[in-house]
Amino acid sequence: MTVTATSVDESDRLRPQTAAAPWRAKLVRLVPAIAAILAGVLLYVSFPPRTLWWLALPAFAVLGRVLRGRGWKAALGLGYLFGLGFLLPLLVWTGVEVGSGPWLALVAVEAVFVALVGAGIAAVSRLPAWPLWAAAVWIAGEAVRARVPFRGFPWGKIAFGQADGVFLPLAAVGGTPVLGFGVVLCGFGLYEVVRLAGEGRRTGAVRRPAAAAALLSVAVPVAGAVAARPLVSDKAEDGTATVAVVQGNVPRSGLEFNAQRRAVLDYHARETLRLAERVKAGKVPRPDVVLWPENSSDIDPFTNADARMVIEEAAKAVGVPVSVGSVVERDGRLLNEQILWDPAKGPVQTYDKRQVQPFGEYLPLRSLLGAVNKNWTSMVRQDFSRGTEPGVFTVGDAKIGLATCYEAAFDWAVRDTVTDGAQMISVPSNNATFDRSEMTYQQLAMSRIRAVEHSRTVTVPVTSGVSAIIMPDGRITRRTGMFVADSLVQKVPLRSSETPATRLGILPEIALVLVAAGGLGWAIGAGARRRRAGDA
Repeated sequence: MTVTATSVDESDRLRPQTAAAPWRAKLVRLVPAIAAILAGVLLYVSFPPRTLWWLALPAFAVLGRVLRGRGWKAALGLGYLFGLGFLLPLLVWTGVEVGSGPWLALVAVEAVFVALVGAGIAAVSRLPAWPLWAAAVWIAGEAVRARVPFRGFPWGKIAFGQADGVFLPLAAVGGTPVLGFGVVLCGFGLYEVVRLAGEGRRTGAVRRPAAAAALLSVAVPVAGAVAARPLVSDKAEDGTATVAVVQGNVPRSGLEFNAQRRAVLDYHARETLRLAERVKAGKVPRPDVVLWPENSSDIDPFTNADARMVIEEAAKAVGVPVSVGSVVERDGRLLNEQILWDPAKGPVQTYDKRQVQPFGEYLPLRSLLGAVNKNWTSMVRQDFSRGTEPGVFTVGDAKIGLATCYEAAFDWAVRDTVTDGAQMISVPSNNATFDRSEMTYQQLAMSRIRAVEHSRTVTVPVTSGVSAIIMPDGRITRRTGMFVADSLVQKVPLRSSETPATRLGILPEIALVLVAAGGLGWAIGAGARRRRAGDA
């Protein structure tokens, strides 16, 4: 009887554990998904306006842990969750004025690229020195995302979160692909070091080739950044120029901005007149050029006499050429144009924006979207046309390259101004429609990366903030607040030497894509051989 009673008691004690086991198993299965999301959020937190650039390393370490050894289906899902965790908060500004629908649609599409990258990383994670192949796969994904669909959307490149980081000099070596590759490689390498250390403690043996590869994955990007430091310089090579950046502000934020075009023009002219008074009073040096932001005159000064008169008055008051951001119509084409306005000669040079923004400056799939929601087509009534030539304004002895707003995210759109002779770069922008979101800080960080990438001063005149002057070493030396009228004046170095990144152009990106392709080919071939061996 005693034995029977004990058996019954034991059975009763075990029964609730057995019932709970499936729930624990389900929770355990959810851990990778939760980790993937949190790793994506961690990567987002590493981006501006925060200066927590180093969080990108644990983010990729966790991603490596989540994806290593997974099948392609699981890796797709986990990669998608990582993409959502990263991109949902990063791109929330895209829905500030148009609602959550376009924001969620954009993130849903962009996360597909991250999902495919996740599957690729899982495939190469079985190879020797897998962090190398995995980091190259990530950069290959960025390369694709920067080109398709609708000519690409590079926002969220890993490089753009590293303006304050130790890896920044790598931008001068090979541009955003090499900078991003170094960060991702180091993150995956950190996980591999930890994994092998744990394996060594359990088994009492260390696989020396694997350990050496893991340590190199961490050490080489850091050593490369230190070695590249001499490429970062703010020394004047071709003299200096005194530039003035004008932020006129807008009557109020939001899409209503476009309905207040004359007010915005008047604001920028008024701030330029104040600048002229400060120059006359000796409070600031006389600039060689005044830079206004994109859309500072949405009234076409070539066809509107009032707008022309306002701009001419401002240029004559300050006594130097003014670069004006305008919207003009020429030969039936709508153009986002920068106009260099000489105080004596009037408009003397122009640059037409080449990388226009889909769904903002032109509407892809217009007929389809119109059938779904006519409000979308009414917001972009006429598509902007693209310019065809790089923009370089010559002002005295200075050559100023132009990359208008959205163009700063695209490697080629900034580089070809430098190869066309630019000694400094200006990124006139309009962020009035994004209110006080993080967008302006994310874009400012891009300009800091471009400064180091090409070793050029970069000015960022913005309608409503944050405007800034950035030295060739990436330091911000002057900046405005948000939604204030202000002007910045500074003597900046002019430079003509080219960094390796400028000279090499797209070649480092092509090399990394080829490395990724080689790793994927190796992984697919090895998998096929394993399956054949198993069948045999």
